[in-house]
Amino acid sequence: MKLSKRHKANIENYKKDTYYDIKEAISLIKSFSTVKFDESIDIAVNLGVDPKHADQLVRGTVSLPNGTGKNIRVIVLTKDDEKISEAKKSGAEDAGFDELFNKIKGGWIDFDAMIATPDVMPEVGKLGQILGPRGLMPNPKTGTVTNEVSKAVLEIKAGKVEFRVDKFGVIHVAIGKLSFDEDKIYQNVKACMDAIVKAKPASLKGTYLKKFVLSTTMGPGIKINNSHFIK
Repeated sequence: MKLSKRHKANIENYKKDTYYDIKEAISLIKSFSTVKFDESIDIAVNLGVDPKHADQLVRGTVSLPNGTGKNIRVIVLTKDDEKISEAKKSGAEDAGFDELFNKIKGGWIDFDAMIATPDVMPEVGKLGQILGPRGLMPNPKTGTVTNEVSKAVLEIKAGKVEFRVDKFGVIHVAIGKLSFDEDKIYQNVKACMDAIVKAKPASLKGTYLKKFVLSTTMGPGIKINNSHFIK
């Protein structure tokens, strides 16, 4: 694949085999030549778990102290008129049941997060093949199956994000935007990494955090010295 001049210049400005301190890495990515849009900042954490074992499926949520910098599109599935009103007042893009259910059943997934009240989950479960692979299925463990729909919408809108290990043992999370100042990026990275460390399976033997990479949407991955987060 042919690399752009911008990408070549960025690669030349760091040592790809060096493990950087997190604050040094943040300064580095802020110094890179950028594209015309506000890139997301992402972390990729390679864990020493085997996702094939149910007791090693790492999953959870974290409230980023400075938000994600992105407008999170939230929908709420509920049949309760009062909760539909609460959801919309709290900033949900849409709320209800029959119309939304049928749209999703037809393949519509133009949203970032779904909240559902417990009473509709038997029906929502029928959408598993559509929602599951995209990480959009509501789950009590992540606070997205709840009767407190207003609180859940506000938390997600404010920067509550979900992390989940994939089949390769890697967690990918977008933790902010390149336009954030360095301290805010650091605070978000630390909050996310602390949550991932806390989610370490009790049954795991051996190394938990294997590799941690910080990158922007269009930039190279910077390897991070993760000893700060190993407990």
